[in-house]
Amino acid sequence: MSKSQTLTVAGIMSGTSADGIDVALVKIGPRKTKRGSTLKLDLLAHRAFPFPKALRPAILAAMAGQNDAPSVSTAELARLNWRLGIAYAEAVRATVEATKIRPALIGCHGQTIYHQGSPAPWAGRRFACTWQLGEPALIAAALGIPVVSNFRPADMAVGGQGAPLVPLLDYVLFTHPTRARVLQNIGGIGNLTVIPAGAAQEKVIAFDTGPGNMIIDALSQRLFSQPYDRNGKIAAQGKSLEPVLRTALKEKFFRKSPPKSAGREQFGATYAARFLAICRQHSKRPEDAIATATALTAESIARVVQRWVPPLTQSATIDFIVSGGGARNATLLAMLRNRLEPLGCSVTTTDATGLPAQAKEAAAFALLAYQTWHHRPGNIPSATGASRPTILGHITYA
Repeated sequence: MSKSQTLTVAGIMSGTSADGIDVALVKIGPRKTKRGSTLKLDLLAHRAFPFPKALRPAILAAMAGQNDAPSVSTAELARLNWRLGIAYAEAVRATVEATKIRPALIGCHGQTIYHQGSPAPWAGRRFACTWQLGEPALIAAALGIPVVSNFRPADMAVGGQGAPLVPLLDYVLFTHPTRARVLQNIGGIGNLTVIPAGAAQEKVIAFDTGPGNMIIDALSQRLFSQPYDRNGKIAAQGKSLEPVLRTALKEKFFRKSPPKSAGREQFGATYAARFLAICRQHSKRPEDAIATATALTAESIARVVQRWVPPLTQSATIDFIVSGGGARNATLLAMLRNRLEPLGCSVTTTDATGLPAQAKEAAAFALLAYQTWHHRPGNIPSATGASRPTILGHITYA
């Protein structure tokens, strides 16, 4: 095992919303505390880049789901893999040029086009699988910097769901000796990390809560020709359709016990179309459909917190800290506060802690790359369901 060293690492993230690329430059190094050695992370810079207009439709077309995606050829998938590699390299280069900070290592999550966290039968065997695109050799060659990529398969190979992988960052940055904390990320999919006060890393629990912005974005695009509901303004003009919400919450995923993970396979275009059809049976106002989709995200999170968090934390008060694109949706945050504050949660965003909400996942993959470079595990088995900690990812040398 190589000795810990302080490195500046670039983390690259593009999530299930497929709205663009986040790059975080993070300084990571060892730190000694009274409880032993840990890591210190300093966010040096963060930049966000929208996908080129021609690229986002190709990504969405390739995101396979259950009868959800059009047919995409092998040639198109190969081209998309390389085109994403070019886009990631350009995003890191632009960040380096703007900040004058050159990283020693890059961690690239890649673009998930398919994720099946639980085993299912196919071609005579049962197995789980995942696929992230974005050719790392192009990034390494373009920048002259080694790249760690393809993080999820190693966890799945030892029985995990390959998700969520952000809990290691949550633990390093947010564990507290006397305060219980829940870190809720709201990207295309929502996921949370539960950290009891003073907990050891193996006591951390994390899992996907269900749709985050995914259904809201799909309906905003379809009904208002907007890629997302900026600041929740459309939802604020509508009302939640309670019969639709009750029906939606009967979805099998919401009743599953953790560990569990979700994606477009459960809540993609097919689900959004079905959700909209039910909304239209109760209201012709498109604002009501957006409001109901927003309420589904808030209520699914609230029910998870109500059911699982207090027994795990044994705490009467909980810091509930939101990150991701959903942290910019004022209507969604208001719904969360309305439901969670009576449960003893103090709701805020990571911005209040000094970490921009949009930078968190990119910073997480910078940390995972650092761990891989030092031959250390990056998964937390209590979060993913893996049988053991394991080193994640592949290294592509420059």
